Amino acid sequence: MWSYIVVSICVTQVLTDKSFSKLISERETLLKNELKMMLGSDLVLSDSEQQANDVIMKLKRRELDYGFRNPQYFNFSKHFFEYKDDIKRSELFQIVKAMPKGAVLHAHDTAIQNQDYVVSLTYWQDLYVCFLEDNILFLFSKEKPNEKCPTQWQLMKDARYSSGNVEKFDAHLKQYFTLVIDDPVQDYDNINAVWSKFQHYFIATSPLFCYKPIWEQYFYDALKAFRNDNVMFVEIRSVLPQLYDIDGNVYDELVTAQSYKKVLDKFLTDYPDFFGAKLIYAPLRSVDVKTVEEYINIARVLKKKLPDFFAGFDLVGQEDLGNPTSEFLMQLNDVSHEFNYFFHAGETNWYGSSSDENLVDAIVLNAKRIGHAFALVKHPLLLEEVKKRNIALEVNVISNVVLKLVEDVRNHPLATFLAQGLPVVISSDDPGLWDAEPLTHDFYVTFVGVASRHADLRLLKKLALNSLYYSTYKNKDKLVHEFDIRWAKFVHNVIRDYA
Repeated sequence: MWSYIVVSICVTQVLTDKSFSKLISERETLLKNELKMMLGSDLVLSDSEQQANDVIMKLKRRELDYGFRNPQYFNFSKHFFEYKDDIKRSELFQIVKAMPKGAVLHAHDTAIQNQDYVVSLTYWQDLYVCFLEDNILFLFSKEKPNEKCPTQWQLMKDARYSSGNVEKFDAHLKQYFTLVIDDPVQDYDNINAVWSKFQHYFIATSPLFCYKPIWEQYFYDALKAFRNDNVMFVEIRSVLPQLYDIDGNVYDELVTAQSYKKVLDKFLTDYPDFFGAKLIYAPLRSVDVKTVEEYINIARVLKKKLPDFFAGFDLVGQEDLGNPTSEFLMQLNDVSHEFNYFFHAGETNWYGSSSDENLVDAIVLNAKRIGHAFALVKHPLLLEEVKKRNIALEVNVISNVVLKLVEDVRNHPLATFLAQGLPVVISSDDPGLWDAEPLTHDFYVTFVGVASRHADLRLLKKLALNSLYYSTYKNKDKLVHEFDIRWAKFVHNVIRDYA
């Protein structure tokens, strides 16, 4: 009897052990197979890359594990304004900053530089200012402007130095040039509130930036900022406003684009290691059909006159309040064979709304890339179409936080996009308005705050390569070859300085 019980116990134990081993094996297989789906999993690291990866992952895990144990101190669960400066002191941030990051494919032209830079522009000669109760007007002119001013036009230099406190005066100016405030959660309590301040920046600064000499200087300095942040190539979005000069001459959209091209040519002469820039004409969507038809005619002229500089067409503005793309579907479809489309779409929290369904229109119009695509995660069929059609997603993580789409970046749909290996490119949208680096902050927040704890150097490399593959740069082999050279140097430096 006792021997039977012992044998039974042993058999049961063996069966239990086999069952548990099978469970463990299944668990490991599921985890392993899921990681194989992650963006970058197709890359194989060299021995030197693996050494650099060991360094990077040690730093990443240290930050994440501390936050896991002390969630009250985890930066990425807070608003970007609370930690944007603190993370610059991180060793991992400095590594990401030094990393060649490929191309920026989604950035708006007059929102690259921060408030300090914009304030410096107000020191230019012949600038007049009109201060209102909660607004400000600018105009460059040889004489006091005739344009309406409810108070009075003053030369900026006179207003500044008669204020009695230049530092305080400039600090007051800065509030017009940034979204950064002390309590964004309280002051930007809904998406329309922050978008109102966001759009007011462009309205207030337009007469400042549209002064032709400043327009050209700004673009030159923006290109330099991208280059200094280890970006190789840029596709810039612009509404192409009409520029003016000190004599009062006003120039059309083509001259504005030609002005950009002239600056780019000079920059490439000064910095031949930079690979250039292209223009995406991106006028406002809150218009009627007739205006969109005018946009299309302008785009045709741009393509004809600047074929190597003109990249394609987009419509911009707050999607929830702007006209949906479907209102212009016929006009856009008629010329879809003429232009590359790079539509903003799905930059919304709503589901089934007109702004959400802009995603469908971007897909059926054969967009090459979709800007933001924040709402795409709610549409399994559209997700499959994006994969099948190889449409890149231009994701701007920090922008989505600042403009009230998501509070905690761990909940950003980018996490799902990365987990499923979707064709993602990381960009920065309007980094100057929230005092971010041209691209480093977005890469760092993506890597540490959004991506899996297991996501490593392969993800960073894949994101950089994606930005090159999905760009409109013609000779991609040349571009990727140069990237490989810079990447090898970066890996060497990580090993040398941190291993």
